Amino acid sequence: MNENLHIQREMDDKPGEECGVFGIYDFDGNDIAQTIYYGLFALQHRGQESCGIAVSDTEGPKGKVDSCKGMGLVNEVFDAEKLENLHGNIGVGHVRYSTAGASTRENAQPLVLNYIKGTLALAHNGNLINAPELREELAYGGAIFQTTIDSEVIAYHIARERVRSKTAEEAVARAMQKIKGAYSLVIMSPRKLMGARDPQGFRPLCIGKRGNAYVLASETCALDTIGAEFVRDVLPGEIVTITQEGIKSDTRLCQKQQTAHCVFEYIYFARPDSIIDGLDVHESRVRAGEQLYRENPIEADIVIAVPDSGTPAAIGYAKASGIPYDTGFVKNRYVGRTFITPSQEVRERAVAVKLNPLKVNIKDKKVVLIDDSIVRGTTSKHLVESLRRAGAKEVHFLVASPVVQYPCYFGIDTPYRKELIGAN
Repeated sequence: MNENLHIQREMDDKPGEECGVFGIYDFDGNDIAQTIYYGLFALQHRGQESCGIAVSDTEGPKGKVDSCKGMGLVNEVFDAEKLENLHGNIGVGHVRYSTAGASTRENAQPLVLNYIKGTLALAHNGNLINAPELREELAYGGAIFQTTIDSEVIAYHIARERVRSKTAEEAVARAMQKIKGAYSLVIMSPRKLMGARDPQGFRPLCIGKRGNAYVLASETCALDTIGAEFVRDVLPGEIVTITQEGIKSDTRLCQKQQTAHCVFEYIYFARPDSIIDGLDVHESRVRAGEQLYRENPIEADIVIAVPDSGTPAAIGYAKASGIPYDTGFVKNRYVGRTFITPSQEVRERAVAVKLNPLKVNIKDKKVVLIDDSIVRGTTSKHLVESLRRAGAKEVHFLVASPVVQYPCYFGIDTPYRKELIGAN
């Protein structure tokens, strides 16, 4: 992994998400690359390392897919000229944060496969727990891999099943019976757009509609951005298929057992203006702050947040306690992914570059500082020290999420257990 990216993640001291996916089928035949671009913009918080778009024309030649992908943010990879060269009314898009596989252009998505039945473009959010075995099985069968990511294993299995299946959706269903772990998939075949969600429902996926077009997206905020109406969430284990005839659903893999949505979507990953599986993300964070006060009532002069992710919980704590909420830190919005931290000493000062206490609100006050979650605890330590230096009388550091005691194997970038402050 790029050293600066690694250091940036340490500075943020937050778990990282896997990816964001987006797909659209416009029945009126309009070019949709620009719409995908704006959809990915709305999902940029889910991955900042690479992004891509693949489109096809449902009235054009069956195997033709126009695609463009690269390293960096959506507005760095795409410009007006690149978008104008992407022609088609059906397409998928992806923003990536690497947890499995290196941070390289080869691993950027969507993946586009040309095989005996035509073409397949796939965008994936999540992590497979049986990817090594499946990859080995495919390799012994003669598969040559171009990437080091789980998503290629899924794409190969779908392509292989498609050869002996009547339909693309049947191939997806068969592949889903083999793969284990967390995944939301958006898949484009020449005449169909498909969405699939793992049977536990770890990763979010929703359906939207704009005029005569259907949309699939990781979060509802992407639907809002492009002016689409939210239709519903894709059910855990469901496969939805969008064709010229409309939308149909296959729920045979939907299990009756308990689902296991990723709680970090509500704690940190999702944008606060999204609604996931019927729960308003912002409201869930505010309620976590209210519950935090009920469990940890503290007498103080001011409630402040670690911006921006701790803000809703801090508002909830202030609401429940009656202690005024105010700004505690000023955030430097220009510290980006390329922020260079060459030494440990400078790395420790990096927090001050990013967040600086607002002394006028802190001096001589008893302060409750609230964050949404705590992973390594490195940033938290520096923030508490900076509040002390700013003249705080007392600093009470509270965390709105349950204690993170174990790493996650389902597509969240968490450190080893020995590095987790909650485990030690």
